[in-house]
Amino acid sequence: MSLVGADDLLDALGDPRARAVLAAVNDEPRSAKELADALDVSLPTVYRRLDDLQSCELVTARTAVAPDGNHYKRYAATFEELSVRLEDDEYVVEVRREDDLADRFSDLWSELGGE
Repeated sequence: MSLVGADDLLDALGDPRARAVLAAVNDEPRSAKELADALDVSLPTVYRRLDDLQSCELVTARTAVAPDGNHYKRYAATFEELSVRLEDDEYVVEVRREDDLADRFSDLWSELGGE
C-alpha cells in the first residue's frame, strides 16, 4: 500500500489534465512528447502533471532508447484500480497494484523461509 496521503491523491486527480495524462498512460506507456501531441497540451504542462502523478506513485517512468541511440522516458500507470470512499468524515483512497513477477517470487521465497 502506498504511503501517499488521500489529500495528495485527490488533489492530483482533481486536475483534468492530470486525469487525461493518467488515462493516456493507462492504455500504453508513452513519452512526454507523445502525450503532449495526443492531448494537445504543451510539453511543460505534461511534465508538470507527470511530476504530480509520479509523486503520488500513480505513474512510473522507464528509460527507453530510440533507434538513433537517444534516451528518453516512457511513462506508464502503476495501478490497476483506485477507489475512494468516505469513512467517518474522512476520505480513504485505496490503490490496488498488480504485483509483478519479481515481487511475487520474493513474497513466496519469504513465506518458504528463504530469507
